[in-house]
Amino acid sequence: MVGSSVVTLDNIPTSEIRTLLDKAQYIDSHRKEVANTCNGRVLATLFYEPSTRTRLSFETAMLRLGGKVIGFAGAQLSSATKGETIHDTVKVVSQYADLIAMRHPKEGAALVAAHSSDVPVINAGDGGHMHPTQTLADLSTIQARFGRVTDLTVGLCGDLTFGRTVHSLITTLCRFGNIRFVLISPDELKTPQYVLDCIDQSPTCSYVEAKDLSAVIGDLDVLYMTRVQQERFFNEDDYLRLRDTYILDEGKMKLAKPTMAVLHPLPRVNEIAKEVDDDPRAAYFEQVRRGMLMRMALESSVLGDKLPGYDEHYCLSEREVLA
Repeated sequence: MVGSSVVTLDNIPTSEIRTLLDKAQYIDSHRKEVANTCNGRVLATLFYEPSTRTRLSFETAMLRLGGKVIGFAGAQLSSATKGETIHDTVKVVSQYADLIAMRHPKEGAALVAAHSSDVPVINAGDGGHMHPTQTLADLSTIQARFGRVTDLTVGLCGDLTFGRTVHSLITTLCRFGNIRFVLISPDELKTPQYVLDCIDQSPTCSYVEAKDLSAVIGDLDVLYMTRVQQERFFNEDDYLRLRDTYILDEGKMKLAKPTMAVLHPLPRVNEIAKEVDDDPRAAYFEQVRRGMLMRMALESSVLGDKLPGYDEHYCLSEREVLA
């Protein structure tokens, strides 16, 4: 994947995703050894819409690898306000930086940027389309909790229509196989057909749709909560009517397995009560840390900067066998 842009995970072989998971695990236990991996490199973060957590995660990842960071947070701080196109902005910035991470509210913007850039572009989320590095963070958290990303019942709850993190996670998990999805949403926010088709095309995955979280939570190994995203609605009344449909609280957690893991891409609003934070099954802050580690693994891999001491051939699956 050296020199390649990452717009989705679709073009990255499953074996490469396993390697990224393994690299992130290695980085976590070898912070000092990898601290100068990307010395002299420059990451540009072009964030056309607010996403403090994701932007800081990309930037922290590069800083922890010894590189530097430039960029902007908010289209109002860029030449987009003067009418500059994505093509021109990216073309210019790629003369300054070795790598670009871009967040944009419109689907397809990351692909346009990848075609325009002279350096690799990592999609940090484009509209309701894809968010590949969030998916890597999700996979890493599931891997850490269960020692695997297969043979699980995964519930996804909330906004399954506009939730790009949901779409990315489902389609990627289907590639690993043996997942039973429980899709929990109101009728207005159901999973798009193309995502359901992806599940149907997997020989080992299946899904059911549900509306009542309490009725299905006891079956789940993983519960992935999502925020109803106000910025994706054209009608304010619809947002206000749907935003508090699902709230995970202590009462519902009592119905869940003692080993269930609760994930959330953050930020949250009301969908997870603060009282759940202290429950050992709450994995969403751990998810943030693993997101940074996965971005460190991805940035170094795309740039072709090898991690000191890391054996490329000693992959995660081999470690699992030895364990």
